[in-house]
Amino acid sequence: MNTPDESPRVGVGVIVVRAGRVLLGRRLGAHGGGTWAPPGGHLEFGETPEDCARRELLEETGLVAGEVLAATWVNNVFPDIGRHYVTLITVVPAAAGEPQAMEPERCAEWRWFEWDALPQPLFAPAASVYASGWRPPGA
Repeated sequence: MNTPDESPRVGVGVIVVRAGRVLLGRRLGAHGGGTWAPPGGHLEFGETPEDCARRELLEETGLVAGEVLAATWVNNVFPDIGRHYVTLITVVPAAAGEPQAMEPERCAEWRWFEWDALPQPLFAPAASVYASGWRPPGA
């Protein structure tokens, strides 16, 4: 186990909705490897959550976000890496382009799923969102 970082970090998750489905990627690497998650990442100093969502979506998938909506948030502690995250969930109801694995060392693939038939296992923040009963508009 890693030494705990005493300051929570802020993450931003991006739920892209297209034709009633949501976009998830299969994570690679030690942290959450083999789990499914929406695009997302760390909020940078001075960045708005909406700008972070646009940036992460483009960097990870090549998709260009239209409108970015604030949705919900989740709180997760990862004892295995000694970190605590509060993840701000955003929704992108329309994005231009087709998703590509822009960071193949971090994400093996991107696929569209029905909200009621999400793949397992989900990355902890995605699992927390789903377990809360929240649903993305249009999904």
